[in-house]
Amino acid sequence: MLSATVTVDPAFVVGPVRRRTFGSFVEHLGRCVYTGIHDPGHPTADSDGFRGDVLELTRELGVSTVRYPGGNFVSGYRWEDGIGPAEQRPRRLDLAWHSTEPNQVGVDEFMRWAARAGVEPMMAVNLGTRGVAEALDLLEYCNVPGGTEMSERRRANGAPEPYRVTMWCLGNEMDGPWQIGHKTAHEYGRLAAETARAMRMVDPDVELVVCGSSNSRMPTFGAWEHTVLTEAYEHVDHVSAHAYYYEEDGDLSSFLASAVDMDRFIESVAATADAVRAAGKHTKRIHVSFDEWNVWYQQRAESRPPSGDDWPVAPVLLEDRYNVADAVVVGNLLVSLLRHTDRVHAASLAQLVNVIAPIMTEPGGRIWKQTIFHPFALTSRFARGEVLRVAVDSPVHDTAKFGDVAALDAVATHDAETGDVVVFATNRSVTDEVALDVDLRGFPGMRLVEALTLANPDHTWSATVDDDTSVVPRTNASAKVADDRAHADLPPVSWSVMRLTRA
Repeated sequence: MLSATVTVDPAFVVGPVRRRTFGSFVEHLGRCVYTGIHDPGHPTADSDGFRGDVLELTRELGVSTVRYPGGNFVSGYRWEDGIGPAEQRPRRLDLAWHSTEPNQVGVDEFMRWAARAGVEPMMAVNLGTRGVAEALDLLEYCNVPGGTEMSERRRANGAPEPYRVTMWCLGNEMDGPWQIGHKTAHEYGRLAAETARAMRMVDPDVELVVCGSSNSRMPTFGAWEHTVLTEAYEHVDHVSAHAYYYEEDGDLSSFLASAVDMDRFIESVAATADAVRAAGKHTKRIHVSFDEWNVWYQQRAESRPPSGDDWPVAPVLLEDRYNVADAVVVGNLLVSLLRHTDRVHAASLAQLVNVIAPIMTEPGGRIWKQTIFHPFALTSRFARGEVLRVAVDSPVHDTAKFGDVAALDAVATHDAETGDVVVFATNRSVTDEVALDVDLRGFPGMRLVEALTLANPDHTWSATVDDDTSVVPRTNASAKVADDRAHADLPPVSWSVMRLTRA
């Protein structure tokens, strides 16, 4: 057994726990919308066709924001197609995913769904095939109370009050050659700046996310962010980060250390933004919106879109089945996002339903939770107050991709109002149990409320529609608190949460 120590002290605050860290993503991709959130024939469907069981699990997941409608889809999307009488809406080719978009769900339906789910909408505008004028039209439709062409169209469509959407993404992955209308950094930076400036003329209170590079492995990464922010710095609030290349490719040890890559990614984007800040003598600081992240097995057959003359509606796409190791990695990526809460002000797990998702559905039928549902839901539920910078003393092991990596990774939160301290910990060792010791001398007199661990001797176990409860976070019977120290034995390939409160 390995031994690791985590020291927790109230003096070492990173920043507040941000509810927007626990965002998700709904794109018109595969079965995320149709037979995902929207399935009019389902027994639980409401008057708008939204599945009640999906809404229930969305609330249980603890989602705070939902990004919509894309993603790659948004770069070819005409948002006007999705408003007005449903029977009059056009069917369009979706070039991003080689599908047919029936436009039965659009802006108004999504806003009603978001209200019922209790989530904040995060809208994206099309800066691929469209531009400033269309972005302004959508903003006017959503946020202006009335008296104008677009606001009156919203009112006529059954929404007398404005939606007052705060967060807006200025396009999506605009440096990706796969993106419809993709651009150079200079082209996009100019367009983003002009769009942002115009949008603020309509609504000065919007928060705007400019596109960072599509991922950190792009040849444009770093230079893209520098050029785009040089053009748009004063007009935006956040720069996006996307990461999907977390997958087990036969190297489990490196896969379990994926948070090392996320740490480096966040720190690189923040450093680039700060370099532009210094060079431009700006006073404000740009933060990171990590608005697409997840484990994704991109080489599997279900990740290949249709082709040729096949343009189906809501095809089965990107429907990964997640196992225990995937859930441990997702839990550890949340640790990374939390410990960077000083710079990561929003994040979106992509996606919510069916498409690389924590929630899976059968069309017209059953629903179930994937393994990745659990660390997300528990972290969203229990992370409160402030994120603490913890000192971790852990054995290290060598990985092929990241070199020496600590076996134990952790972060903690502290709610000053209740006195609660929560420790989120991941044992990234493939073979060894870790005896975790938490030094609580900075919080004298604490008692254990609960300790839960997600693990299984077979780390490849995956949930199915027939069994999504055999492997879930269970009470860790080894956990105890004595003499201002907490202890728990953590099995290999595991994610755990330990909740403590004042005695």
